[in-house]
Amino acid sequence: MAQSLSSVVLVGRPNVGKSTLFNRLSATRRAIVTAIPGTTRDVIALDAEWQGVNFKLVDTGGMFGASEDPLHALVLDRGRRAIASADLLVFVVDGRDGLASGDREIAEVLRSADRPVIVAVNKMDDKRARAGTIEFFELGFDPVVEISAEHGEGTGDLLDAIIERLGSGPAREEDIEAPPEVSVAIIGRPNGGKSSLVNRLVREERMIVSEMPGTTRDAVDTVMTWHKRQFRIVDTAGIRRPGRVSASGQVESVSVLLSKRAIEAADVVVLVIDAHVGVTEQDAAIAGEADKAGRGVIIVANKWDLMKEHGPEFVKEFDEGIRRRLQFLDYAPILHISALTGERTPKVLETIDRIAASRRKRVKTTELNKFVATVTASHPPASPGSRHVRILYAAQTSVAPPTFVFFTNVATTFHFSYERYLVNQLREAFGFEGTPLRMHVRRRSGKVRLKNAHGAHE
Repeated sequence: MAQSLSSVVLVGRPNVGKSTLFNRLSATRRAIVTAIPGTTRDVIALDAEWQGVNFKLVDTGGMFGASEDPLHALVLDRGRRAIASADLLVFVVDGRDGLASGDREIAEVLRSADRPVIVAVNKMDDKRARAGTIEFFELGFDPVVEISAEHGEGTGDLLDAIIERLGSGPAREEDIEAPPEVSVAIIGRPNGGKSSLVNRLVREERMIVSEMPGTTRDAVDTVMTWHKRQFRIVDTAGIRRPGRVSASGQVESVSVLLSKRAIEAADVVVLVIDAHVGVTEQDAAIAGEADKAGRGVIIVANKWDLMKEHGPEFVKEFDEGIRRRLQFLDYAPILHISALTGERTPKVLETIDRIAASRRKRVKTTELNKFVATVTASHPPASPGSRHVRILYAAQTSVAPPTFVFFTNVATTFHFSYERYLVNQLREAFGFEGTPLRMHVRRRSGKVRLKNAHGAHE
């Protein structure tokens, strides 16, 4: 007897685009699409496939909201039965409308169904929808995927999430998708040893190495493979202070622009510091560009072969000096290398690989809220005035860099010291080596009842 397919059921308010999404995912025109709410009465089911995984896709009728349809009771009954038998629910919401009261009502029904839920925020091709996605994390479901059912944008990500939640993701080694290419920008002051480091990493003289500061004018790409990982190494021109740039002419100005663009396009930035000189204002300015861009950062103290006569205490003092000058990069690891001799240069690629993975790390919502319950119990947020601040719920909204939203009862910001505390605790609990973390605080709107970390409603 053939094994029955897993059932993926689309639910949502009338006219949010369920039928359009059904047609898109099933590659058919089976569901009738109109601008009239409640067009779909029947529960329509078709077989669908993604990445070799087959499942049954179900489009429910307009179960929620007011209806004058004489058959609405029948539609409601069929829809409830479809939800009860679902293996996975895709909760379709309208990004243009934002979080509506009807969405909250549906969320309560879906929670009681005790099935995994993916939130699909539809109509994200509309400018009006782009700023409102974060609201939907308040519903307490994970993940939240942005899509445009009409144009197909984001539907591949949604299908990836569907087969992952069904437990049908590719398991064979040959089916596992290769990790993405990691773009690495080598940045720093002129003559700090950036090109020498690139040459050492790629084991060939691809860059021009000279003792004259500013030899590298262009941002030059070199693609290399290391331990089955592909890296695109970009040796950037040295970034100088704006005044020095103007004095050096138009070519140097273009070099600075290319370097900044390389930082913007990078996954990981390697800040090369001349260990003999130490951290300068220019180094701090360059590092600030990388941090502001949300890139992973490694601090590399080059020319360490010149510092060998110093003892262990010097190493400690040197690193403490870097931390004082670059306080905003307290998350960045410090490596001591010599590009000239090759000393410790393999550590650079190892660290790049770890940080690239760290930037893409995603914490499950259940784990994140257990973490929140623990850290706030020992150290709750400061309360403005007479109101006691509580973090009601948290979710990770994106990666690269990892970004988190914290929903509270009253606060829309945390004191900078408490935000720092949360960031440090997140790093300790989940890693996030070498990557900045972004944090948003939102006051919970409406009266939606959210599950706490122990599964009870508040």
